[in-house]
Amino acid sequence: MAVVSTYPSLHLLSLHLLLLATTNEATRFTIINRCSFTVGGGMQLDPGKKWTLDMPTGTTDGRLWGRTGCSFHGKGGQSCQTGDCGGVLACTDNGQPPISLAEFKIGQGQTDDFFDISLVNGFNVPMDFLSVPTQGGPGCSKGPRCEANITAHCPTELQAPGGCNNACIASGTSNCEPTTYSGFFEQMCPDAYNSYNGFTCPTGTNYQVIFCPPLNLTVSPAPASSQPAPIGQASMSLKSSISRNHVVVLAPVGGFVLLTLLFIITFFTCKQRARRQQDMEEEEEFRELQGTPVRFTFQQLKVATRQFTDKLGEGGFGSVFKGQFGDERIAVKRLDQAGQGKMQFLAEVQTISSIHHINLVRLIGFCAEKSHRLLVYEYMPKRSLDRWIYCRHDNNDPPLDWSTRCKIITHIAKGLSYLHEECTKRIAHLDVKPQNILLDDNFNAKLSDFGLCKLIDRDTSHVVTRMRGTPGYLAPEWLTSQITEKADVYSFGIVVMEIICERKNLDTSRSEESIHLITLVEEKVKSDQLVDLIDKSSTDMQAHKKDVIQMMKLAMWCLQTECKKRPNMSEVVGVLEGNMNADINISNNFVATSPIFFGIAGNVSYSAPPLVSDVSGPR
Repeated sequence: MAVVSTYPSLHLLSLHLLLLATTNEATRFTIINRCSFTVGGGMQLDPGKKWTLDMPTGTTDGRLWGRTGCSFHGKGGQSCQTGDCGGVLACTDNGQPPISLAEFKIGQGQTDDFFDISLVNGFNVPMDFLSVPTQGGPGCSKGPRCEANITAHCPTELQAPGGCNNACIASGTSNCEPTTYSGFFEQMCPDAYNSYNGFTCPTGTNYQVIFCPPLNLTVSPAPASSQPAPIGQASMSLKSSISRNHVVVLAPVGGFVLLTLLFIITFFTCKQRARRQQDMEEEEEFRELQGTPVRFTFQQLKVATRQFTDKLGEGGFGSVFKGQFGDERIAVKRLDQAGQGKMQFLAEVQTISSIHHINLVRLIGFCAEKSHRLLVYEYMPKRSLDRWIYCRHDNNDPPLDWSTRCKIITHIAKGLSYLHEECTKRIAHLDVKPQNILLDDNFNAKLSDFGLCKLIDRDTSHVVTRMRGTPGYLAPEWLTSQITEKADVYSFGIVVMEIICERKNLDTSRSEESIHLITLVEEKVKSDQLVDLIDKSSTDMQAHKKDVIQMMKLAMWCLQTECKKRPNMSEVVGVLEGNMNADINISNNFVATSPIFFGIAGNVSYSAPPLVSDVSGPR
């Protein structure tokens, strides 16, 4: 039976290596696989492995490229999405584009080496082409780098299976070199060969070709044989005749100073080694992320946001800035170093890069470079919901009409329903609030900010976790720290009430009896005066009082203090779409005062940070 590989595979090839000089001297190429998947093909490399290739001096036209998206069949046959040569292992010409090429020309005698990374045929895998200096020998200060994952951010018109075509191939035109690198490719891979003539090094330099390279990579000098330093003969003189008394005094002092210096050097060496180890571990954690989010450099995002000048908003973990990357507007969330930690950051990147729904904000990419932690989202022009329901003094826009509020509520419910019921594991967002609900030009709503989310196994009733979220939106069961996705349902109920009443749930600027909206709702429903809470600044809301009251009753169903009596979000969507009725047999107490209302029972599980394998795409 034919075996088809389910892993992304990459086939290393050398092209046009037959034009060799008669000398036996050789230049060493070390090809390293830093990708999270196995490098397959004629030379198979597992993650972290390397392959050493000696190329004779005088090679005039050498190329290395990676085949990606390969499937392997019986009798050694294969076919690849990119770099393919009709299923054979060796090529006599360039493989099927798009492919990124490492090109080189090894000089001889007084002639320098020439090398570059060429994206003329497009892009299919990140790579670095770096010189390896030798101690006391020739070397170069740098080499071309293309560390960005271009495929994940490829413009629609340039997209191709397994990679990103250049403008010439995409348009089908020939001789269009000026447009090949315009805009997109130059910004993503500024070192790649375009109008620049590539890089040169003195003959005798060795090289590394690294696939899926880490950021800010430096290549250590190659070890060289060291000659012992000459030792002169000792000469006797009157000045070297130190008295024995001085030797007795200076010997222990010198020993103490030497030991102190050794201790200091050892301490800082161990500290730097531990820091490098930690950086490498974090690098590996972020390298294994699935869902192909683009990995940006901090410098790229500084340029895209114009030095972080246009602030869109500020939250508990950092600030969000408007930016422009290529033709796309972006929102860059820059996390405070003292705020969201590595685990929360990793959780957010893992979770949102692996789930896709029209009512969840799209993650374009991220930056994890030294202490910098940034997330890059699609830009939502209307920004967050809070500025439309209780921050309207900041703009002159009219209040939202009833149909727009209904649409926003429905979109929030659909996003939560997907998280709770359509992923492999239930995802509890745990920070549902207007600030985390973003709006596009047409007031379509999308959930954002997954830094506090938790995964809950389908066969587990709830998880035990420390309190997290935002005061004013926390469900009563947080007092026990035993949480299910029903905590999101309670928060959703509060958000619905805020949308209808156009005010915050906790508002200390109001009179003492009106500070807490949900307590006010309890009083009004018992006296049959819910209509008093409807936004009075909107005539359209007043005109739809009957429908608004029904929406408030749906919210009250979600606000049940006993979590088991709250609906699932799919039931909420059913009510909003008119396919079912809300439960009218509910309690009108929405603020818990006793643990008996918590309704927690069943198996307990401590929740771990989300793993990519635990989430799925839309169904």
